[in-house]
Amino acid sequence: MRNAICVLIALALPCAAQNNQKPKLPGEDWIQLFNGKDLTGWVNVGQEKWNVENGELHGIAISKAYGYLMTEKHYKDFQLSLKFKCEGDGNSGVFFHTAFKSGTPDVSQGLQFEVDCSMMKHTGGIYGDGRGWVVWPAPENESVVRRGEWNEYLLKVEGNRYVSRLNGVLMVDYTDPSPKSFDGGIALQLHSGGRGDMRFKEIWLRDLTKR
Repeated sequence: MRNAICVLIALALPCAAQNNQKPKLPGEDWIQLFNGKDLTGWVNVGQEKWNVENGELHGIAISKAYGYLMTEKHYKDFQLSLKFKCEGDGNSGVFFHTAFKSGTPDVSQGLQFEVDCSMMKHTGGIYGDGRGWVVWPAPENESVVRRGEWNEYLLKVEGNRYVSRLNGVLMVDYTDPSPKSFDGGIALQLHSGGRGDMRFKEIWLRDLTKR
């Protein structure tokens, strides 16, 4: 009888140890969306050119249409950290909950966190889903973006709440009263008309979706 009890205790110990595992520390559950080597995990939507150079994503618009590089996976709620640098004179954006009309670079759903390194162009604001501008950053923060330099973007989408930080400054913390899209890919945009020239790097994501 004593031996049987010892066996049961021994079998239970691994389960107890597993259940008592320490929770992950902040940052331990971030995953790398861009590996710095190739476009694994991404899909080119449109005819624009996307290269990997020195650990950076370099997007160059060559057609008159908009172009996108979208994640193969869909994400609902998440935090996203990345760096961007504007080299052309066209704007860009980080789209979320994105989908496209079949076989085209025409967006059928999704909002974007604006990227435009020209002054007073509302970088950090939210645009799209057929509604035009949804929210702008405060006027005093319009000069936070740095043209010709790397900018740090920290974005959060959780339910209908959208938060953007640019170079450490809170740009937008907005709860959308009428959201239209709830799930989809994350996409980087190139401006139409051959004017898009953007670089992105260090793209990391925390999936906040409740399973």
